[in-house]
Amino acid sequence: MTYRAPVRDLAFTLQAVAGIDRVAATGAFPDYDADLMGAVLEAAAQFSEGVLAPLNRIGDLKGSTWVNGAVTAAPGFADAYRQFAEGGWTGLSAPAHAGGQQLPKALELAAYETVHAANMAFGLCPMLSLATIEALESHGTDRQKEVYLTRLVSGEWTGAMVLTEPQAGSDLGALTATATANGDGTYSLTGQKIFITWGDHDATDNIIHMVLARLPDAPAGPKGISLFLASKFLVNDDGSLGARNGFRAVGVEHKLGIHASPTCVMAYEGAVAELVGQPNQGLAHMFVMMNAARLAVGVEGVGIAERAYQHALAYAGERRQGRSVWSGEANAPIVDHPDVRRMLAVMKARIAAARAICLSTGVAADLAKHAAAEEDRRRWKGREDLFTPIAKAWSTDVGCDVASMGVQIHGGMGFIEETGAAQYYRDARITPIYEGTNGIQAMDLVGRKLSQDGGQSARDLIADMKATLAVLPRLYSGKPIDAFAEGVAAVEQATAWLLERKGAADGAADVLAAADAYLKLVGDVVGGWMLALGAVYARDQLDGGQGDPAWLEGKITLYEVYAANVLGGAASRMAAVRQGGALLERMSADVLAG
Repeated sequence: MTYRAPVRDLAFTLQAVAGIDRVAATGAFPDYDADLMGAVLEAAAQFSEGVLAPLNRIGDLKGSTWVNGAVTAAPGFADAYRQFAEGGWTGLSAPAHAGGQQLPKALELAAYETVHAANMAFGLCPMLSLATIEALESHGTDRQKEVYLTRLVSGEWTGAMVLTEPQAGSDLGALTATATANGDGTYSLTGQKIFITWGDHDATDNIIHMVLARLPDAPAGPKGISLFLASKFLVNDDGSLGARNGFRAVGVEHKLGIHASPTCVMAYEGAVAELVGQPNQGLAHMFVMMNAARLAVGVEGVGIAERAYQHALAYAGERRQGRSVWSGEANAPIVDHPDVRRMLAVMKARIAAARAICLSTGVAADLAKHAAAEEDRRRWKGREDLFTPIAKAWSTDVGCDVASMGVQIHGGMGFIEETGAAQYYRDARITPIYEGTNGIQAMDLVGRKLSQDGGQSARDLIADMKATLAVLPRLYSGKPIDAFAEGVAAVEQATAWLLERKGAADGAADVLAAADAYLKLVGDVVGGWMLALGAVYARDQLDGGQGDPAWLEGKITLYEVYAANVLGGAASRMAAVRQGGALLERMSADVLAG
């Protein structure tokens, strides 16, 4: 089944829901307008459909290979990457002074959804380059920006994020890689790192590794981590490549999914490196890169869900079995069976909600930098911080759930590799794990993001949702309104309870026990809010005699599907939030083992 980029849905979400016009109004993106947005999305669709999607299956079957310390990308991937770079796709939101196109972040995210949907394993490579670009733009020296940043923006070189060690997974404070001064301004980097995505490959001449390591006099724990840049080949003063640096891939992992993405074990053996930013501030500096990657992984979840949905929808239209309850047709396509149609409708609604959350986070990120008033920048920064863990965790859960439902719609054929549905399920499963597990995202939400401004960002969000709730009677009555109202009330009550427990001396266990349920509750309700915003916009268009009536009516119906199937779970989510740490404490290791 061929992939078709949902260009119309992406444009609608950017304009009607995420509010990209507010970004344009700041004046920070002089080349951006609605026509350019359409052109970028159409070009991304053409490339993703025509170049990347055909490589997805072969990449899964053949994968990347490692021989004698060198990694070769899956067949066709190196050439596809060169075309990708030539198209300027790594420079969409990068600053003009570094050779970028300086377009809104949300537009870049929308374009990259098509990349991840078409070929998620491929998309990981430029995704990490984008995160490297953000880190260097924020913390690199002028020389680092001149030598490395410009070549990352052009796509001439790629970037890699190098954090994890065998004994230090999510606990980065336990890492042991070291960097000692060479006396010439450079450092000698030594240690082993694992799970390094696209850490080595043959698609570009050079790869820039952003590595966390410790200086000899560094304090223990996370406060003693510094950030270093090490390139696969050393770079001469004139920008040409010199000798091979002292690090190499010592193997690639054999994984459940994303087979074409080389996940490398890297050995650093006195590799020459440069300090990025301030000594012992590496974790803070790396968070620029990590937050960019977390939002991008959320978009991965949307992309793989969209691909799985399209695959399931096509199959449901072709597979014939049973009688239609609507038309009476015998041997009808299974899309005419109510339960199959219910699954497809819920898949479509959850994808639309996840897409809107991710693109709205991108809009918030741009407004946090470029809004005219300081108060507005602060408010949008709060929204960005609040939404980032939700975008990552909730959207990747959607990716897994939708891919699983896609297998279910295929029935027994979904469990057979040749039909393709299984690959999306396997590929999706990594997204709740890497770039900080979804449990870590939930802890980040309740432990830091919720209380960093005393809960004001959450209260602002609740106020915005209530404002939309007030206009919904124009469109609906009864359950679609009641479900959203109950969801908003549940978020408000849960937020107040968490802030109260966080301030209590004995509240830590309660807060952490509630983290996952709270993130899912907020994600569910914010997703409903996003679809409600789209429905209100669609009604305005219809009332004004604009647009495609049938398509816009679909947006209004989509919110009703979501309200009935997702928002109805707010009460159980709220109960899970308030279960308390004591209940889980009673489920000790001995009880679990028994």
